[in-house]
Amino acid sequence: MSKALRLSEKWFRFGLWLVAVVFASFLIGLGNNLVANLPKVEHYPQLEDYIDQPAAQKARQQIRQAEETARTAQEAHDQAQLKLNAARANAATARDTFNGWLSTRHATQRPDQDAELIARTRALEELKVLERKALSDVERVQQVLLDARQAEAQARRNLQTLENDASGALTAALQAQELRVFGYRLALTLPLLGIAGWLFAKKRQSTWWPFVWGFIYFALFAFFVELVPYLPSYGGYVRSVVGILLTVLVGRYAILALNRYLERQKQAEALPDVERRRELSYDTALARLGKKVCPGCERPVDLTNTSIDYCPHCGICLFDHCGACETRKSAFARFCHACGAAAKDAVQG
Repeated sequence: MSKALRLSEKWFRFGLWLVAVVFASFLIGLGNNLVANLPKVEHYPQLEDYIDQPAAQKARQQIRQAEETARTAQEAHDQAQLKLNAARANAATARDTFNGWLSTRHATQRPDQDAELIARTRALEELKVLERKALSDVERVQQVLLDARQAEAQARRNLQTLENDASGALTAALQAQELRVFGYRLALTLPLLGIAGWLFAKKRQSTWWPFVWGFIYFALFAFFVELVPYLPSYGGYVRSVVGILLTVLVGRYAILALNRYLERQKQAEALPDVERRRELSYDTALARLGKKVCPGCERPVDLTNTSIDYCPHCGICLFDHCGACETRKSAFARFCHACGAAAKDAVQG
């Protein structure tokens, strides 16, 4: 088709296509902002919205108390352990000293040392008592620490149970919100797609076609880029079903369109040759000839063969002779390329 256009017309059309693209880009930017802000029309649900708040607060308070008790008990345990280690060291040192002295006592067999033996024995027993007391303190603190950790673990299990119960409700709420937001997007983009379809069918060749095509590009982008990625999945069922429905609808439209096209072609091929050529627009005829197909039936034809004047598929006249100079020329040309005479049955429009 571009081969039949004047040079200025080509540049004007190129500029108008730029207008269409720029117009579509601004519309897409506006649509992006609208679609991005759609989730903000609703409160985004959180886990805290569905958990049993009194029970959760109680569990969290128990966890904090248990953690504080465990921290205090751990500090006390560290101190008690140090005292136990010191008591054990003192008792061990005293025992070693006593054993050494006792060995000397047996060797000398001096009765005057019996009072000292009693005193050393008592001192050693006192150290053992201190060691036992330190051990008791450690065991007591260990019991407190164990109770605190067990209480904390139980409180955390209770809180986890509450969160698990709330998680199911949260998941259902998120799915419902996702579906509602998708509905908002669909309510916004589907009418745009419908308007784009109507514009494509009725206005794509009108005077204002750059804005028509810009809006069509915007609607297609809004539907297939801004809507389809947000299509709810639900395990893939929704997207599969929607894909099947869209495929069936598009396939049905394509089949019906093909049948209508074939029927129109069949009816057109039944018309007289001159009338068929007059119904074809000049630009359409030249564009099809440039693709080396018949302008009437769009089947391939060897246009370089000078012996072919009619389409072997539909019978439409492709080449005739000038009425003024008898030069062989295209039957769709408005003027003879040899003498410039106007063709009587030239394609108009």
